[in-house]
Amino acid sequence: MATRNAWLNLDEVVTPEVKATYLPKIWDASTIEVCQENQCRDRTFGLPWYLTTTITIYNKNLLNTAGIEQPPQTYQELATAAKAIKEKTGKYAFFISFVPNDSGDVLESLVKMGVNLVDESGEAAFNTPEGKAAFQYWVDLYQQKLLPPEALTQGHRYGIELYQMGELALLSSGAEFIDSINNNAPTVANVSGIAPQISGKTGKKSVAVMNLVIPRDTDKSEQALDYALYVTNTQNQLAFAQASSVLPSTVEAVEQYISNIEKQEHTILKEQAKIVSAAQLKDAQVLVPVQKDLPILQKAIYENLQAAMLKEKTVEQAIQDAAKEWNSRN
Repeated sequence: MATRNAWLNLDEVVTPEVKATYLPKIWDASTIEVCQENQCRDRTFGLPWYLTTTITIYNKNLLNTAGIEQPPQTYQELATAAKAIKEKTGKYAFFISFVPNDSGDVLESLVKMGVNLVDESGEAAFNTPEGKAAFQYWVDLYQQKLLPPEALTQGHRYGIELYQMGELALLSSGAEFIDSINNNAPTVANVSGIAPQISGKTGKKSVAVMNLVIPRDTDKSEQALDYALYVTNTQNQLAFAQASSVLPSTVEAVEQYISNIEKQEHTILKEQAKIVSAAQLKDAQVLVPVQKDLPILQKAIYENLQAAMLKEKTVEQAIQDAAKEWNSRN
């Protein structure tokens, strides 16, 4: 919808002073290139509303049994931990979905490992040494039986189920899923801890941004903008974030949110998750930018990764085919 210029261009109606109240990287995540009459330029299509960042929820008992003192923070550490956990406990360390129409976690992992997905002209940019290394990483984990076989057929929700059953040592998820774990698996929740999301050599951390958008053709754009700014102002964002498990997107609201939770006792798992989530915002950014035909890119990469995991293609062939599919989409 944004690429088709369906939303009001907020760059023309929001003042620089108001724009500066939002986290800069989060505001930038709500821009997209719109091309009309052979002219292309970036337009801001939505106001940042609330945010979520991925955290690592980990089973202390499984890590202790495997002799792991601290949860892994990088993909390299994850691979090492996965071997130890499988050998010592018989269980899996981690779950990530390679289902094309499910989560974008795999795409984000490539970016964290230093891979550029597309170049400035929109062509595939992942057929590089970094891209091949990232493809090889996931292929190796799967072929070494260090990932559940359901990673190829099940979505992110399956990982939550595995964790709640005590069959998974690490769960990459959001603070909003803590309630589910507490309710469905209190025994697992009691031995759970919270750590930052796993990253690669870049140190990048991902964030998901929810927006409020205004139809470009509305005859009430002024009233709509006033309301959207009211919903997303610091006071209302802070109240919403404190009543839920999400994070605010204005600079002042984030500062107040962190200050408020630091004053509380942090014995409750959900409060620990909120602290870690908020602390990541200073480094967080949308790793897979909004762009036209993104589902096609994800499908090409995921399906070819699956083919390599199943030994139907070499890693080199898989990444070449993925790039070819993306570049020939039109």
